[in-house]
Amino acid sequence: MLKILNKPYPFNDDLKFNSLIIFFITLGIFAFLLLFQPFDIDTLPVRQKYIMVAGIAVITFLAFALHLMILPSFFQKRFSSSQWTIKKEILWNLWILFTILGGYFLFTRFMGVMKFGFDMVIKLLFTAVIPISILIIVNYNKMIRSHLRLADEMNKKLKENKSIPEKIIYFNSDYQKDSLAIKISSLLFIRSANNYIEVFWKEVETIKSQMVRTSLLNAEDILKEYKFILKCHRSYLININHIDKIEGNSQGYKLFLENVSFTIPVSRNSIDKLQGLI
Repeated sequence: MLKILNKPYPFNDDLKFNSLIIFFITLGIFAFLLLFQPFDIDTLPVRQKYIMVAGIAVITFLAFALHLMILPSFFQKRFSSSQWTIKKEILWNLWILFTILGGYFLFTRFMGVMKFGFDMVIKLLFTAVIPISILIIVNYNKMIRSHLRLADEMNKKLKENKSIPEKIIYFNSDYQKDSLAIKISSLLFIRSANNYIEVFWKEVETIKSQMVRTSLLNAEDILKEYKFILKCHRSYLININHIDKIEGNSQGYKLFLENVSFTIPVSRNSIDKLQGLI
C-alpha cells in the first residue's frame, strides 16, 4: 500500500487551466445552491438567501484560488511535479476539502442558519465534496489527455528522425569471456540486472541478448557520445531509433520496441529529455 502511495503523480500547475476550473466550479456551486437550497436556505428571506448563496460560492472560489493558484506560485519547489506523489495528492485534496468545509461551517454560523445536528454536518460535507470530486476528475482526465497527446506527437517525430551510424561498440565484462561487441545501429536497449547489464540487440529480424558483468553506469559512459541513447529509467538505456510506439496513460509513458514483447517504462524525470531528443 505504501509503495502505491509513494508513486509519482503529476501536480497540476497550469494556472490558466486552474483559473477556468475555479470559475466553472464556483458557477456550478452557485447553481447547485440555488436549485437544492441546503443549509435551510429556502427558509431565508429573498435578500438573505442570495447573500447566503453568494457567500458560499465566494468561499469556494477563495479556497480554490488559494490552493490551486496562490500557494503553488509562491512555493514552486514544494509543488513541483518531480516531487509530487499519490499520497501528497490525496492529503492535499483532503486539506482543500477541510478548508472548504470549515469555511462553509463558519459562514453558515455567521448567517445564523447553522443548526447543530448530524443532518447539517452531512449537508456541509456533501456540498464541500462536490467541488473536490469535480477537481479530481478534471485533473485526472487532463493528465491522461496530456500524456496521450504528447505520446502521439512523439510517435510522429519518431518516424521523421531515424538516423543510426554504423560503428562497433564494446562492453567489457569483469569476466573477459562475457565481453560483447555489437554495432551501435543494432543496439535496442540495455537493462540493469543487479551486478550485470543485459544487452539487447537486433540481428537481422532476431532479437538477441547477453548478460555482461558490468554496471549500467559504465554502459552509460560508453554510450555517452551517442545522442540517440537515453537513460529513460533508472534501470534502462534505450536507443530511441528503435522505438516503434509510445503510449501515455495515467501512470505515465511506456515505450514499445520493434519485435520486443514487453514495454519499457519512462521515468517522470526523463519525459522532457525523451521529448527533446525526438
